[in-house]
Amino acid sequence: MTIKRNTKPEPKMPIYHAYSVRDGKDGHKGFWTRIGSFFAHDDGEGGTLLLEALPLDGRIVLRAPKADE
Repeated sequence: MTIKRNTKPEPKMPIYHAYSVRDGKDGHKGFWTRIGSFFAHDDGEGGTLLLEALPLDGRIVLRAPKADE
């Protein structure tokens, strides 16, 4: 019988990336800054939002990652 010790679980991929979005002025595009990621819980009943920064203004938007990220 083989006992595995100190094994790390497979890393989960985020299902969303979190962005701080500030609207542009005078009709210009908004400013999007990636500030974190959202990971789903195994039971499908929610998840964990890990933030690396908080916006001072604007809003937080969650978007699914693109294939190249």
